[in-house]
Amino acid sequence: MIEVEVKAKIDSFKEIEEKLEKLGAEKSKHEFQEDIYFNSPVVDFAKTDEALRIRTTKQNDETNIFITYKGPKIDQKSKTRKEIEMGIEDSQKCAGIFEEIGFNKVRAVRKNRQYYKYENFEISLDDVEGLTPYMEIEVELNDGEDYSEAQNSIFELFEELGITDGFERTSYLELLENIYK
Repeated sequence: MIEVEVKAKIDSFKEIEEKLEKLGAEKSKHEFQEDIYFNSPVVDFAKTDEALRIRTTKQNDETNIFITYKGPKIDQKSKTRKEIEMGIEDSQKCAGIFEEIGFNKVRAVRKNRQYYKYENFEISLDDVEGLTPYMEIEVELNDGEDYSEAQNSIFELFEELGITDGFERTSYLELLENIYK
């Protein structure tokens, strides 16, 4: 799968929520996410622009856990990249396996995320511990599909919501790493 994603810093969740409501976007879910990132013993993911994480999501009484690999970004405008994800049952055992084979824990990223659906877009408002408010808009494509049209439509939606700057290609992990160096 190819994930076409654009992230922007926003001033206010309330203001964006009102604009999304006027647009006709529907709230789909709210969840807490904790991502534990790992670095490879073979290559430095910070240099290769890859990511490996264990994500635990909590929504009401439901907990889900996933391993996610994100490949390097494939363009200069967005965070478009290949993504492979798989559900697992135990984050601690998985982390233990990663560490036993040489992967190192880098950092945890914790956020409350409000999701919206609008047409083929998934929109999230992210309250990340240690960062200012952000909004992400993404579209998922099959491998091999041209991502440029999806990317353009994401930027058009941002513009329709009044957001024309504050775009960020770095991950929340990188933003936090830069703050806490």
